[in-house]
Amino acid sequence: MPSRWGLHEMPEDGGEGKESGEKPAVFISYASQDAAIANAVVEALERGGVGCWIAPRDVTLGAFYADEIIHAIDVAKASVLILSKNAAASQHVLREVERAYSKRHPVISLRIDQSALPAGLEYFLNTSQWLDASGGEVSRSIPRLIAAVRVAIQTPAVTPEVALTPRSPALSLSARSWNRTAIVMASLSVLAVTGFAIDRLWSSSRRTAPISAPTAAVAIPAPAPAASAISERSIAVLPFLDMSEKKDQEYFSDGMSEELIDMLTRIPDLRVPARTSSFYFKDKPTTIPDIAKALNVFYVLEGSVRKAGGAIRVTAQLIRADNGYHIWSETYDRKLDDVFKVQDEIGAAVVEKLKLSLASASFGSYVGTQNVEAYNRYLQARSIYEHYSGEPELRIAIAYLRQALDADPTYANAWALLSNSLSTLVEEGYESADKMGDEPRRAAERAITVGPQVADGYVALARILIVSQWDLTGAGALIRQALRLDDRNQWALSWAATLAAMKGEFDKSLEFVHRSIVSDPVNPYRTLDLAEISYYAGKYSDAVAAQRRVRDLNPGDPWNQCAIGRDLQALGNSGGALEEIERVSDTDMRETCLWRVIADDALGRKADADAALAKLSKQHAKDGPCDIARVYASRGQLDQAFSWLDQARRVRDYQLLWIRVDPIFAQVRSDPRFSVLLRKMNLPD
Repeated sequence: MPSRWGLHEMPEDGGEGKESGEKPAVFISYASQDAAIANAVVEALERGGVGCWIAPRDVTLGAFYADEIIHAIDVAKASVLILSKNAAASQHVLREVERAYSKRHPVISLRIDQSALPAGLEYFLNTSQWLDASGGEVSRSIPRLIAAVRVAIQTPAVTPEVALTPRSPALSLSARSWNRTAIVMASLSVLAVTGFAIDRLWSSSRRTAPISAPTAAVAIPAPAPAASAISERSIAVLPFLDMSEKKDQEYFSDGMSEELIDMLTRIPDLRVPARTSSFYFKDKPTTIPDIAKALNVFYVLEGSVRKAGGAIRVTAQLIRADNGYHIWSETYDRKLDDVFKVQDEIGAAVVEKLKLSLASASFGSYVGTQNVEAYNRYLQARSIYEHYSGEPELRIAIAYLRQALDADPTYANAWALLSNSLSTLVEEGYESADKMGDEPRRAAERAITVGPQVADGYVALARILIVSQWDLTGAGALIRQALRLDDRNQWALSWAATLAAMKGEFDKSLEFVHRSIVSDPVNPYRTLDLAEISYYAGKYSDAVAAQRRVRDLNPGDPWNQCAIGRDLQALGNSGGALEEIERVSDTDMRETCLWRVIADDALGRKADADAALAKLSKQHAKDGPCDIARVYASRGQLDQAFSWLDQARRVRDYQLLWIRVDPIFAQVRSDPRFSVLLRKMNLPD
């Protein structure tokens, strides 16, 4: 089927849907989301004696997909287009229609909805026949479609002597709609999307990200600040498509992409956007040039994976983003046990085509295991951890990780992810720290023991030292080691920035943040790092600007509105702060946001402020004592502030680690009791 990335699925029957040499009369063009309708159209046409060519049924096993498609369009007498919002958003459908147009073949469109068309597609269809089935009664339009096709294929096609120059016009934003995989912020934190480490823990345990996608058209995010010219030594690896029959191997195709990202990242002077930025565009109707512009890359690597039993088929394509030229493509039909070799071969081919030197690179896939069963279970666990929404998913991920480690006890990546998963159980409140004991720490230490060259083990252990033990010195040493092993590790950079900011070393902290944004430009959590550290550094206007970019990248996050309110309040704009907080979608957060209390106080609305504080104190005394302390500190009521700060210390409220730099605690820091509190927390004065 036509895919989001311009590929077709591998045929379930090995591509033997047509007899050898048979030339179908009609080529079927459609977006993969409309497969059911496309297949029904084919069935009706072929019952009526009209031969059709449709992917994946008619793709020849082992053939290059693009060649197959072009040949099928060229030999067909006409094309039938299933015209929908999905087709309008597909660059692959556009190219198919353009190819048919260049051959002057009739294109009969069966329009199944009334979505606006991008200018490029509308241009090629302006003289074609349209059948309107947008009322939802496609079956009633089939007889008219068959009649139109029969007329079209009886008309001799005229092929021009010179075909049109291929173009890839951008889609009109008004025609775009997108389905977005939910990005879930874990409670107590913004979790690292890749699941290797906790991202940060600035948010309280009640803050979660939106799980619904906006329905309006969404603009492509502007690229993060970068060099003015895009270097040819830059490549983005897009998520490979799952072409399996049951569409249940996405974890495996995603894993293939992630391993390729990891491999290519280790080549000196080659810029490779991190996983979160490359995966940001997954399932969004976005063009390759748009993606490349947002990620500031010259090349794009895309592909697909089909895994069935003990066999895999992997297809990869290297594309030059500015002109859409395919630099290289290859299809690998292998045994599943050869998956690691396939990754090596793809990486080596990319290196060769980009004319990169490997003299100083340690190249070759490193997945931490050569045991396919362990690797498969690890990928399943990682996929679940990245998208979990509650305790059951976390426990399933942990079960998969234990199976992976039973198969290969020396699998460092699995030990690191197990540590993070166990830590998350405790931080989310799904398991008591006493019951969990030292298991998360033992798993992290085991990761370091069996894989001393794997940065994620050090990051996992640092997370425990920071969040559970408040050992910032020991954590700092671990993060430095992680960065020595992998100076582009996103989670190490994020924690390095956090630790520096907590000590008031803001220039150093922002340097780490900017390094992470360069390699992960559209990851909302990297920009959130920038926003939060800008706030603690007293750069409130910068914090507001960064938070607004976070909103563009991850629309609907309720904490984002609270944070903008906080930053506006710090700028003295109490009215603007309340306006932002009133837009918070989460009722509890909106009504108990501490910045609502502070803004109401600043505006002289004491009754409203007291009511909000009472609700905050009642509902979040256990999971948000530091927030309550902030309110009393802002009021200058230091006795109450210290009382809540001591409560925060007893329950290990992570927010308390910011006390040395949090602007709202300025008066607290001038009180003699502050030094006593720091000693109890084992923090230097």
